[in-house]
Amino acid sequence: MELKQSLSAHLEAEKPLRRYGAVEETEWKAEGLGRNQLDIISMAETTMMPEEIELEMAKIQRLREVLVRRESELRFMMDDIQLCKDIMDLKQELQNLVAIPEKEKTKLQKQREDELIQKIHKLVQKRDFLVDDAEVERLREQEEDKEMAEFLRIKLKPLEKVTKSPASECLGLYFF
Repeated sequence: MELKQSLSAHLEAEKPLRRYGAVEETEWKAEGLGRNQLDIISMAETTMMPEEIELEMAKIQRLREVLVRRESELRFMMDDIQLCKDIMDLKQELQNLVAIPEKEKTKLQKQREDELIQKIHKLVQKRDFLVDDAEVERLREQEEDKEMAEFLRIKLKPLEKVTKSPASECLGLYFF
């Protein structure tokens, strides 16, 4: 029993501390870094500041929203095209039936004419609903755009302060 414990303790002591982002493995090169950069300890191997990462994530989220919107628009377009095609096909069939003089129409043809009118009416209602839904979606997207613009404006102001170097601020004072 003691042998097992001593072996496991010995093996654990010999294991190198190799894991992602281990501080013990990080080689700090202090000569090229400012004090603020040396204070950042992270698992990520990057020089991006948290504010920059947040901004990048916000941009990616925005891009994803734009792609989802475009996909939605394309689906609306496909549905609209299909509905229009179906309506036109039914109208063509109805025109063929209407071209037959009323005296020569069979009871079945008159019945089919009524069915076609009802089907066309339903498809037109469906298309109207689709158009209304697209308009509501467009208005919602406009509101989201305003909210996102405000969010990015708020997020960008602090980042501009962080990324400006003291030398550029001093140069700006000479010009004013």
